Amino acid sequence: MGDTADSVRPGVKVEVTREAVGVVAIISPWNFPTATAVWKIAPALAFGNSVIWKPANLTPASAVALAEIIHRQGLPEGTFNLVLGGGSSVGDALINSKDIDAVSFTGSVPTGRKVAAATAPNFVRCQLEMGSKNALVIADDADLQVAIAAAVAGAFGGSGQKCTASSRLIVMDGIHDAFVDGVIAKMKTLKVGHALDDGIFMGPVVDDKQLASNLDWIEKAKQAGANLAFGGERLDMPHDGYYMSPTLFTETDNSWDINQEEVFAPLACVMRVSSLEEAIAMTNDTRFGLTGGIITQSLRNSAMFKEQVQAGCVMVNLATAGTDYHVPFGGRKESSFGTREQGQYAKEFYTIVKTAYQKAY
Repeated sequence: MGDTADSVRPGVKVEVTREAVGVVAIISPWNFPTATAVWKIAPALAFGNSVIWKPANLTPASAVALAEIIHRQGLPEGTFNLVLGGGSSVGDALINSKDIDAVSFTGSVPTGRKVAAATAPNFVRCQLEMGSKNALVIADDADLQVAIAAAVAGAFGGSGQKCTASSRLIVMDGIHDAFVDGVIAKMKTLKVGHALDDGIFMGPVVDDKQLASNLDWIEKAKQAGANLAFGGERLDMPHDGYYMSPTLFTETDNSWDINQEEVFAPLACVMRVSSLEEAIAMTNDTRFGLTGGIITQSLRNSAMFKEQVQAGCVMVNLATAGTDYHVPFGGRKESSFGTREQGQYAKEFYTIVKTAYQKAY
């Protein structure tokens, strides 16, 4: 889809069209191994690009399955390509290649910096989705059950292994104690186990390294002075897996590392505030800016929050996790770099603009 315009010169017509960028390298993460990859691959192909996809090493099977599905659709040979391998070998080859026209990456901030540094000398366009430390604000007037449901789903769904997870729960004084009691009561009912079993809310974390990191963060939070209100331990199961309990800390400080660094665990920290202004300031007091949410029944509160919060996606009376594919997704600060993903905004990355002038008479 393009645009037309009249020139300032008589008899001249202007056409603005979009063309494929060329060869797009897609580097996707392990936590949403199909969804994240697809919302990059689909627009890249739809706009006429060729794709080289490198999935995360931890999730090769789903990548092969998706590649087989795509190849059954009869694309021209070479249009879609799957390459498996480590970031230090295959990934580095892609981001340093002069034959690549664009790189779309989702992963950690340190790796994102490497991608940006590698693509810059070759003037390769770069799109990065990286870390987060999302806050869910619970206002004094919040519906308590809505607040509890949103906090639990956002913090512990997917074992907390999502960039949109609610890892910071900022709660106003008037509802703080009731909210904490309600969240703990709900956490006691959550079933942890094999993700395909009936009634299971939370499966294992991805591997032994992630589990060790999660447990280490729990110890760091304790040493900083946080109150362990629930969970915090590895769970023994009748089958192999890296299982831990959902974990809640209270009486934490926003300046602590546990509230500033992305942990990627089923772990949330509660912080108490006395006003909405304080809550918004605390929400913004992070180097990240992906999602932010508020639970409130006040139009004033929601309007202030939506306007003042420094995040790419804002949720009202919803968990911070959960986005639609037909609208833009992305963040601010160190969460994202480049143009937005998904929806009509995807064209800004996967196409390049051409302006053509023609004198008709």
